[in-house]
Amino acid sequence: MKALTWQAKRNVTIEDVPDPRIVEPTDAIIRVTSAAICGSDLHLYELFGPFIGKGDVLGHETMGIVEEVGSEVTRVKAGDRVVIPFTIACGECYMCKRGLQSQCETTQVHEYGTGASLYGYTKMYGQVPGGQAEYLRVHRADANCIVVGTELPDDRYLFLSDILPTAWQAVQYAGVPDGGSLGVYGLGPVGQFSARIGAYLGYEVYAIDPVPERRALAEKYGIRTFDSTKTVIEEIRDATDGRGPDAVVDAVGMEAHGSPVAAAAHAAIGLLPDAIARPAMDKAGIDRLAALHGALELVRRGGTVSISGVYGGEADPMPMKSMFDKQVALRMGQCNVGRWTPTLLPLAERDDDPLGTADLVTHRVPLAEAPHMYEVFQKKEDGCIKVVLDPAA
Repeated sequence: MKALTWQAKRNVTIEDVPDPRIVEPTDAIIRVTSAAICGSDLHLYELFGPFIGKGDVLGHETMGIVEEVGSEVTRVKAGDRVVIPFTIACGECYMCKRGLQSQCETTQVHEYGTGASLYGYTKMYGQVPGGQAEYLRVHRADANCIVVGTELPDDRYLFLSDILPTAWQAVQYAGVPDGGSLGVYGLGPVGQFSARIGAYLGYEVYAIDPVPERRALAEKYGIRTFDSTKTVIEEIRDATDGRGPDAVVDAVGMEAHGSPVAAAAHAAIGLLPDAIARPAMDKAGIDRLAALHGALELVRRGGTVSISGVYGGEADPMPMKSMFDKQVALRMGQCNVGRWTPTLLPLAERDDDPLGTADLVTHRVPLAEAPHMYEVFQKKEDGCIKVVLDPAA
């Protein structure tokens, strides 16, 4: 089959790779109909080379049609249309039963001390082949296939795989009081959904992003948007009685600009041999923290910062004195997709599409164009907000 593979930093290519097959009796094989490029895929494209093998198949936002199931699969069958959560969970362990599917004790990667395995996402998360391909082997299919209807287009369902529940969890973790205010740093796909969810729940939402096209899209949903200027924190404080929002979602993560020291460290680690770079990144890595530090400064005293953007550093400097003085609460973590599916699936299927699942994709392209679109997405060119790949095109 054709698949998008990692070759080197900023170098991904379409290659012929072996078709996936049933390995465990709990597996299923799906024919991929849509696979999105996620903002966290850009971390692999740019930063995580020491933890990726040349030829690894990327992608963790996937949906398609079930082609074949293993002998122990009972809940899904050939012909079902399914969305695949990016986290691989068993559905039965201590963590899964508590709605913490991203911490699944069955699929945890003990070698690196990390949580549940993920599709298409480095040795740290199991090095499981991803879904930016013509076919995908789905592990533990009964626990990890979201069966959806056949009438609506893929875009209405695809984002249940990751970014929609990630945004929902971010807003839930923010703990905004009824009728309160929410700040959102970053209006990429997760930030767009976080802002829309905040508005849907009745909050006053203030969102920050330097890209005009992203701000314009958010404004369609009643979001007050701001450019990333030196005065933006004061502007939003002025709009919130001088306090700042009740909570702030950091939907940016490690790709934030404005941290030249961390950027230089990333570049230096990238030049090291993998055997040296892996422990350096794992134990002493630092992130670009402009967005997170901005969120901590912006949130009101006694408020919450909810982190949905991915970070990878273990030696990140944090403003602990200010955080303690302001009594700031932090919540964060990989999304527990299964926890939120019962709430989000009906919203995705509603006639009025209240969260705008059909109004996010800016580029739908054949799988063959994926290498070019990684570059476009990373550089924020051509008004690119969300890319969906179509293997059948």
